[in-house]
Amino acid sequence: MTVLLVEQNVRQALALAHRACVLENGRLTLTGPAQAVLADDRLKRAYLGL
Repeated sequence: MTVLLVEQNVRQALALAHRACVLENGRLTLTGPAQAVLADDRLKRAYLGL
């Protein structure tokens, strides 16, 4: 089963997911296991402000 979850809270969304895809301006920029996506520096810089 596939569920498309659109959520503002990245940490909460990835806590629920096994895999994640990140779209930026309609393009797939990052995909993989949820924990790997959460640990990716590109995601941290762009969306978490770190």
